[in-house]
Amino acid sequence: MKILVVGAVAGGATALARLRRMDEDAEIIVFERGNYISYANCGLPYYIGEAIKNRDSLFVSDKDTIEAKYGVEIRLNSNVSAINRDKKTVTVENILEDTTYEESYDKILLSTGSSPFVSNPAWLDQNRVFKLWTIPDTDAIYDFIRRNSPKSAVIVGGGFIGLEMAENLVDRGIDVSLCDMADQVMPPMDKDMAKIVEIRLAEKGVNLYLGNGLKDIQNDGAVVTLANGTTLETELAILSIGVKPNSQIAEAAGLELNERRGIKVDKYMRTSDENIYAVGDVIGVTDYILGNETMIPLAGPANKQGRNVAENILDIGKKTYDGTLGTSVAKIFDMTVASTGASEKSLNRAGKVYGKDYLYTIVHPMSHAGYYPGATPMTIKLIFATDGKVLGAQIAGYKGVDKRIDTISTLLHFHGTVTDLTNLELAYAPPYSSAKDPVNFAGYTAENILAGLVSPITLDELEA
Repeated sequence: MKILVVGAVAGGATALARLRRMDEDAEIIVFERGNYISYANCGLPYYIGEAIKNRDSLFVSDKDTIEAKYGVEIRLNSNVSAINRDKKTVTVENILEDTTYEESYDKILLSTGSSPFVSNPAWLDQNRVFKLWTIPDTDAIYDFIRRNSPKSAVIVGGGFIGLEMAENLVDRGIDVSLCDMADQVMPPMDKDMAKIVEIRLAEKGVNLYLGNGLKDIQNDGAVVTLANGTTLETELAILSIGVKPNSQIAEAAGLELNERRGIKVDKYMRTSDENIYAVGDVIGVTDYILGNETMIPLAGPANKQGRNVAENILDIGKKTYDGTLGTSVAKIFDMTVASTGASEKSLNRAGKVYGKDYLYTIVHPMSHAGYYPGATPMTIKLIFATDGKVLGAQIAGYKGVDKRIDTISTLLHFHGTVTDLTNLELAYAPPYSSAKDPVNFAGYTAENILAGLVSPITLDELEA
């Protein structure tokens, strides 16, 4: 069998390793339009901020190592520009040699990922304006800071990359302003939880312009104009507005796409063509809680999809991918913020109503036993259905946030209830937790609400 893998950063790199382990004889050719494969794109902001000192640490592996270890052929600087389904070939552009050729296939795996959304690409032609997505992007920003020592920066976009860049630029002594057309940072989170992050950003000196998106960038990137006319003078601008799936070749080949132009796949990661599979940021996935199709560009799901799809491509198993919870965590200076499952925002978009379809509780436990030195508070928002099923959670704090969100994520995977949350037996010693863990507390208060022992009032109800 001849298998072509298009894209080899996250899902594609995992898939090629699994394909080889499952079949020693398959011919596997990997195409990557850039010059790098299998690198840690989640670590890029931390290299710019110099928390990661060695650039080589960003690379999980290199071309020669992967080819030698797995017996695959990797073609860098090779852009797959078309899929010719009738002939079962792809058209490949060799970027360095400026040549084009065709390569035949039995099966294709598309792992083409996503790209930053830039409403006006001409902005990137200005010397002070950058995006951050690839190794070349990272090198460009790093070298600009090294050469010019900017004193100020404007970041457009308050998502994960924007906030991580804000932290890392502040750590390098740069005065940072951050704007977003949304009225909050971290759009996947509910506004009440995002507010905790905004307060911490302000305390760390980040100037926030929320509900005030980008209108224009002028003067070689030195002047950023916001939607309401506010102008910000800056020495560096970074665009982190959002991402879009790299589905152009799939669309041109007639593969079925969803409303957001992601590739539609079934639970086996198979596209509308039985010989073409897809994984990662480029595909639509099932929302594990709500059951609808969504787009969740995260490295964890991409790698799991890449592992699962290998058996299906080889037709030696039927590994399903049943949906994504969107479990995520971010370091915002000394604060940790995490979420999993449904938020109020996603429930409301799906037509769910507070009090009728879902409820929530907000608790403020300490990270470990209060009498042991170093305990810090965290805020847990637990969202649950009126029948007791846990739907999602968001947590903001300083210590132990990651393990609590992972605990609740695991419960969500197994469709657990608030009573299950109260009954979880979790590791306890004073330096690590309390005899009643914070997630137990969230379960206790949720159970009290369901039992009618308390009558909660929301902030909206209080203000009304």
